[in-house]
Amino acid sequence: MAKKKIENLSFEESLAELENIVQSLEQGDQSLEASMALFERGLGLSRQSQVKLQDAEQKIKILLEKNGEQQLEPFVLQDQENS
Repeated sequence: MAKKKIENLSFEESLAELENIVQSLEQGDQSLEASMALFERGLGLSRQSQVKLQDAEQKIKILLEKNGEQQLEPFVLQDQENS
């Protein structure tokens, strides 16, 4: 099965493929060339996922501004609050 172009993958598809790539690389049974190709695709997936997250954050900011909210509050996990 041919791989989809990175820009055509959903965020969730990108993450799932990235997880598979990491697992494959960790096993260490790929040739150097195959490992480099996987690593390169993984970098592309990572970059594209970051762009999608930034786009989503920007859309949320715009929606909040339209509804009279001033700014986003940083998300803090409860474990981090106690640190």
